[in-house]
Amino acid sequence: MNTEPQEESLVTRRDDDGICTLTLNRPRQLNPLSAEMIDALLTQLDAIARDQSLRVVVLAGDGRAFSAGHDLRQMRSRPEQSYYEELFARSSSLMLALTALPQPVIARVQGIATAAGCQIVATCDLAIAAEAARFATSGIGLGLFCSTPSVALSRNVSRKRAFEMLFTGDFIDAPTALAFGLINRVVPADQLESATRELAEKIASKSAAAVRSGKRMFYHQAGLSTEAAYEYAANVMACDMMDEDATEGIDAFLEKRKPTWRDR
Repeated sequence: MNTEPQEESLVTRRDDDGICTLTLNRPRQLNPLSAEMIDALLTQLDAIARDQSLRVVVLAGDGRAFSAGHDLRQMRSRPEQSYYEELFARSSSLMLALTALPQPVIARVQGIATAAGCQIVATCDLAIAAEAARFATSGIGLGLFCSTPSVALSRNVSRKRAFEMLFTGDFIDAPTALAFGLINRVVPADQLESATRELAEKIASKSAAAVRSGKRMFYHQAGLSTEAAYEYAANVMACDMMDEDATEGIDAFLEKRKPTWRDR
């Protein structure tokens, strides 16, 4: 077990019994998604994707904000369209990497998550928030529509709720985010870490093969027609039935015992 965080950096990492916690580590600046922060996250996600000992990833922010979105000062220092195209393409690569990651990702939201910060929450597979957390796609107030955050937001909440958030820029509180479907649950601040850990451990206790296959299947079928989705899902399920873990899990159920998953 490794419970010691790595040396201080833009993103700190802690691995503990198959659960990897990545923490955005610019608290004084509200954890903005600077170009360097995005690259640091992509580097970590690339390494995690290749580490089969890791079962779940928790994404958190240090300080009073989860993330205030893109680094506006950095963006204004480079008023060039080519720079902005590269930045937003890189940011989109980060969101896609979170979805493509074999391990489920849980956002642990303790404070504000605005613009691209809200986009990260919407992109993560699961999200747990403290009661004080707040969410917004606030670019409209700066004269800049949150176009890239709208992609993830509109795939989590209803169209009319997404429109309201995107066109007003207003903050919503954690209970409202829960009602909208942006997050999974709301807990008191002093229970946020333990509640997230409990969910991570529950997922980590399942068959790694089933979880990895399931996440890949879930996102692929979401982009298909209903007929095509069933055809794809049926094929995946038939292939998964041939996996050793599926055989072990079904036999264990029939024999009324706890399954022993192979470690991979």
